Amino acid sequence: MIVARRYVITGRVQGVGYRFFVSEAARVEGLHGWVENRPDGAVEARVEGDRESVIRFERQLRRGPSHARVEEVQAFDEAPAGSHGFIVRR
Repeated sequence: MIVARRYVITGRVQGVGYRFFVSEAARVEGLHGWVENRPDGAVEARVEGDRESVIRFERQLRRGPSHARVEEVQAFDEAPAGSHGFIVRR
């Protein structure tokens, strides 16, 4: 079953390679979507794909790369939009 989720990640997540970590996690799981830095210092991501892949991806978001300090991951269910590929924005 294809699902979509949007995430807002806070903590020390900008300037530490977090977006590229997210991009690689999405690639490994075969997910489609995007990730970007927000002006408030958070990182936002949206992915869609197989439910189990999204669950594993979310676990990676909560861990983050070694230089990051993830404080909170908010997750929001969304309707799949048929996205293809994965983009690192801003």
